[in-house]
Amino acid sequence: MTAARLSILYVTDLGYEAKGRRYCDEDIRLSGRLREDFDIALCHPLDAARLMGSFDGVVVRNSGPVLHYQREYEAFRALARRTGARLYNPPTGHGDMAGKQYLVELSAAGFPVIPTVDRAEDLARLPQAVEYVVKPKTGADSIGMEFLPPDRLTEAVHGEVLVQPRIPFRYEVSFYFVDRDFQYALYAPRPERRWELERYEPGPADLEFAQRFIDWNTLDHGIQRVDACRAPDGELLLVELEDLNPYLSLDLVEDGVREAFVARMKASLRDLLG
Repeated sequence: MTAARLSILYVTDLGYEAKGRRYCDEDIRLSGRLREDFDIALCHPLDAARLMGSFDGVVVRNSGPVLHYQREYEAFRALARRTGARLYNPPTGHGDMAGKQYLVELSAAGFPVIPTVDRAEDLARLPQAVEYVVKPKTGADSIGMEFLPPDRLTEAVHGEVLVQPRIPFRYEVSFYFVDRDFQYALYAPRPERRWELERYEPGPADLEFAQRFIDWNTLDHGIQRVDACRAPDGELLLVELEDLNPYLSLDLVEDGVREAFVARMKASLRDLLG
C-alpha cells in the first residue's frame, strides 16, 4: 500500500444469495470503482473485527442480514467504538443498524410510518385490518415474518417482534442518500414483484418525506435508503430506514446517476477518513 492513498477494508459477503438481486455483482463493481482512489481489500463480515485495525477505514456494504451472525456483529461494533475505528456507515445510526425498535418509537411520535407496536397491550392502537404483519426486530429480507389474522395476534406478540397492519399499498419506493444528500429513487410498480425496480422521479413532497427521516437519523456520513409505500389514500408511509448495508440497485440507474453516486461516495469517504 502506498503512503499517499488511504486504505479501506470493504466488508461484503460475496456468497450471500438474496431473492431478486445479486449482492456480489454490486460489490465487485462498486469496490472496483473505489479502488480508483483508495487501496481496497475485501473481507467477509466474520473477519472484519480481526482485520480492521490494519486499515484507515472500514466500509460495510452487502454483508447480509446480521441476524445470521448477531453476536459477532455486536462484538464488531463494540470493538469499533472502543478503538475509534472509522466505519462507513458509522455505528451511530438509529435506523435498522440498531434494530427495528425505531419503528415503534416513530409511530408513537406521529411520524408518517406504518403503524407499529411491540406489546400486546398496545394492539388496540393499530388500525383494523384483515391481516397483520409480525416480524422480528432484528429481521431482514423478510426472515421470520408472518401474516396473521387478528384473533392470533395476542399469542404472537412475545419477545422481540413488531406488529403492523398489512396495508394494501399501491407500490413501494426507495430513496437513496449519501450522507444527507439525495441521489436517486427507484420504485416497484407491481407490489408482488418487490425487486423489479424502475426509475422514480420524486416530487417535492416525496423528497421532503424522505429527507425528514434522514435528518432524524443524524448520521453525518454514510449511505442510507428510505423505503416507503404509497398507501391507498396516496400518503407515503415509512417501511424502514436502512442505514447499515442497504442494497443500492446501481445496475438499474443511468450511467450519469451511477457516476454521480460513486463520486459522492468517494468524497464522503475522503471527508470521513481525513
